[in-house]
Amino acid sequence: MPKILENIREILLQEAKRQVFENGYSSLTIRSVASACGIGVGTVYNYFESKDALVAGFMLEDWGTCMTAINNKSEISSEVEPVLRCIYDELKLFADKYNFLIYQIF
Repeated sequence: MPKILENIREILLQEAKRQVFENGYSSLTIRSVASACGIGVGTVYNYFESKDALVAGFMLEDWGTCMTAINNKSEISSEVEPVLRCIYDELKLFADKYNFLIYQIF
């Protein structure tokens, strides 16, 4: 009987992110993610077309978090300076978090 996993897309993204942060971009493979999740390689390809799509997926989730924080700040603040500070802080957090990865990819 096929294995049924709830939230498989999120599980795949979490595992890919874990592997990249622990072992680096070059060590990440579709096969390593599938194996760690206990599923077949083909199942991963049902959700992500490539290793880069996996990486883009978890980066996009963090980017969404960054943008949500900026939007929330802009909605509650009547002043420009706190919003600009929030924009700077959020972008810096994102850049600092993924700086190593950008250099590994390019």
